[in-house]
Amino acid sequence: MAKLRFEALKKLNERGKVHSELSTPHISQFFGENVFGMEQMRATLAPAVFKKVSSAIKNHEKIDEATADAVASAAKSWAIAKGATHFTHWFQPMTGGTAEKHDSFFDALAGIEKFKGSELVQQEPDASSFPSGGIRSTFEARGYTAWDPTSPMFLYGRTLSIPTVFVSYTGETLDTKSPLLKALKAVDLAATSVCQLFDKDIQHVVASLGSEQEYFVVDKALFNARPDLVMAGRSVFGHAPARGQQLEDHYFGAIPSRIYDFMRDFEIECWKLGIPVRTRHNEVAPSQFEVAPLFEEVNVANDHNQLMMDIMNRVGEKHELKILFHEKPFAGVNGSGKHNNWSLITDTGVNLYAPSSSARDNLLFLTFFVTTIKAVHEHADLLRASIATPGNDFRLGANEAPPAIMSAFIGSQMTSVLDELEKNGNLKIEKGDNMYMKLGIDQIPEIILDATDRNRTSPFAFTGNKFEFRAVGSSDNCATAMTVLNLIVADQLDKFFAEVSKLIDKGEEKRLAIVTVLRKYIKESKDIRFEGDGYSDEWVKEAEKRKLGNVKNMPRALDAYLSKKSLDLFEKHEVLTHKEVEARNEIRLESYIKRVQIEARVMGDLAMNHIVPTAIAYQSKLIENARGLKELGFADTKSVLQTIKEISGHIDTIKNGVRAMVEERKRVNKIAEAHKRAVAYCDDIKEKYFDVIREAVDELELLVDDEDWPLVKYREMLFLR
Repeated sequence: MAKLRFEALKKLNERGKVHSELSTPHISQFFGENVFGMEQMRATLAPAVFKKVSSAIKNHEKIDEATADAVASAAKSWAIAKGATHFTHWFQPMTGGTAEKHDSFFDALAGIEKFKGSELVQQEPDASSFPSGGIRSTFEARGYTAWDPTSPMFLYGRTLSIPTVFVSYTGETLDTKSPLLKALKAVDLAATSVCQLFDKDIQHVVASLGSEQEYFVVDKALFNARPDLVMAGRSVFGHAPARGQQLEDHYFGAIPSRIYDFMRDFEIECWKLGIPVRTRHNEVAPSQFEVAPLFEEVNVANDHNQLMMDIMNRVGEKHELKILFHEKPFAGVNGSGKHNNWSLITDTGVNLYAPSSSARDNLLFLTFFVTTIKAVHEHADLLRASIATPGNDFRLGANEAPPAIMSAFIGSQMTSVLDELEKNGNLKIEKGDNMYMKLGIDQIPEIILDATDRNRTSPFAFTGNKFEFRAVGSSDNCATAMTVLNLIVADQLDKFFAEVSKLIDKGEEKRLAIVTVLRKYIKESKDIRFEGDGYSDEWVKEAEKRKLGNVKNMPRALDAYLSKKSLDLFEKHEVLTHKEVEARNEIRLESYIKRVQIEARVMGDLAMNHIVPTAIAYQSKLIENARGLKELGFADTKSVLQTIKEISGHIDTIKNGVRAMVEERKRVNKIAEAHKRAVAYCDDIKEKYFDVIREAVDELELLVDDEDWPLVKYREMLFLR
C-alpha cells in the first residue's frame, strides 16, 4: 500500500495539463445546441402540431398519438443530423442517480432508421433490479418509462436522451420525478387559487429552483490509492493536516489552474445541453468548489442538476480528476451541500416572494411569505426527513452546515413586520436610502426592500426574493426535498384559501379577511422562526423549549414520513399513496444499512490488512532500534519504549474494535425489520465503533514513519493538485 501511495504521488507530479478552448467566446452562439427544446420544435414541427405540443406542456395535458409521432420524427431527424445513433429513456430510479437503456434508431429488418411516437412516449426497461421497497417481487421484471414533455430532450454523446418517469407494472411510482411532478401540480393549483384573490389574470404558478452544487476535487491517482474513497465515497481514516481551512484563504481565492481547466470544460458541455451554469468559485475547505446555475422551473432544474453531476464526473475523468459529491468526504473540514434556492413565479411574471411598490402585490407577497413559514412550522419533521441521507448525517449540525433542527430565518426587518402585524399595531421605520414598500393597510408597517441579511446556520432562510433550503446534501437528488417543500406549501395555501373564503362568506371584507388569517398564522408559527446562531448550544436548549425536533440521524428522521399526518398529506394531494410512501421509506432504510455496512467493511479491511501490519512492522523496527541502543551502552531508551507501548496500545484498540464490530454486524444483520436494523446499524455499529477505530488509526498515522504509511494522507489529497 505504501508503494501504491508513492506511485500515486509520482503520477500526480508527472501529470500533464489538458487544454481546451472555446470555439467562440460567445456562449450564446452554442448555448442549448444539443437540446431538442421549444425552439427546435418550433423550427421543425408544423405550426398546428407545435401549438398542440406547447399547449399540452403548459397545461400539463396528455399528447395524442399523432402529435407524438410528429415529435418523434422531428427529434429523430434532428438527432441523427447531429450524429446520434441511439435513443434512451433517461429516468431517475430510487437509487439516488439516473438510469438509461439505449436502443438503436436502426431497424435491421426494415433497413432504415425508425423512431415512432409510441417509442417516444413509452418504453419497458427491466424493473426487477431497481429498488421497489417491497412493491414488487424481484422476479417481476416489468416496469415502464413514460415521456415527460415538460423537460426537454437532449443529445448526450451520440444518444438522444428523453427525460421520463418510471412506474411499476401495477402503476406505482418507482422514481423521484413522478412525485415531484405531482407536488408541482399541487402547488400550481393551490397557489393559483390564492393569487386569484388578488389578480384574476393569473392562471398558473411555477415553482423555480436554483441549486448551488458544492463538491471536492481529488487527483485520480490519489483517489485510486484510497480504497475508502473508491468504495464508500468518503475517507474513513485520515489525521487532520497541520493546515486545513483555518487560514480562510481558499474561499473565493484564485481558482487553481488545473481545476480552472476542468471547470471550463464541464461548463462548455453544460452550456451545450442548455444547463445555465453561471457561477464558479473556491469553497471554504481546501480542494472544495462550487458551481451555481440560474433559476429554472423545478423539474427542469432538477434534471439539469442530475445531468450536470454526470457531466462533471465524465469531464473530470478526462482531466485525471475525481469529483467527490459525498457530503463529508474529509473529516475536520467543511462538508458539501446543495443549497436549493426556491421561489414561486406567476405566469404573469410576478415573483411571489419579491416585495414591490404596489400595495396589492405587497399583500400578495406577505400572504405567500407567511403561509410558507406556517407550512415549515406545521411540517418541520417531514422537511427534516426529506434531506435525511447517510452522508448528511455527518454534515448536519457539524458547525459548518445547518443543524438538524428545522427553523426559518427571515431577517430583522421581516421579523419587525410580522411582529407588528401580529400585534395589529403601527410600526414607524426610519426612512434611509432604501426603497420602502407599503401594503396599503394601516396595521401593517412599511417594509424595506433587500433589508434581509443572510444566516448560513439556518436550514431554511429567506434571502430577499426566495427561500434558500440550505440543508439538502450535495449528493442527494433535489427532487426528494423539492417534493416535500412544494407539497407542504401547497397544502398550507389550500388551507389559507379555505379560511379566507370562509371569512368572506361571513361578510368580512376580502383584504381584512386575508390579514386576519395571516395574523393567526404568524402567532401559530412563531416558534419556527430563529435569527441567531444555529450552531450554538443555547439554540439546542431553546429549540427543545419550543418543542422543535432535533433528529440527528437518518433512520429516526425517516419516521416522519410514516406519521398519519404525513401519509394523509401525500394521499390528499395524490402525490404518493400510503403504499408508495412506505415502500420509499423501506428503500431509504435499506440504503442506509448498506452504506453503513460498506463503510464498516472498508474500515475493517483497511485497519486489519493495511494499518495494523504496517504498525507492527514499524514497531519491529523500533524494537530492533531499542536493542541496538542497549547493546551500544545507551541506558535510557524510555522514549523508544514509550513509542512502542503507544503503538501497541493503538493496535490493540483497532483489533479489538474491528473484531467487536464484526460480531455486532452479525447480530444486527439478523434483525428482520428494516427500521430496527437501520437504528441498530446507527447506534450499535456506526456510533459505537467508527470513531474509536478511527481515532486509533489516526494516532498511528502520527507515530509511524511517513515512508511506511500505506494511505494517501489528507495533506496530499487536499493540497496537491
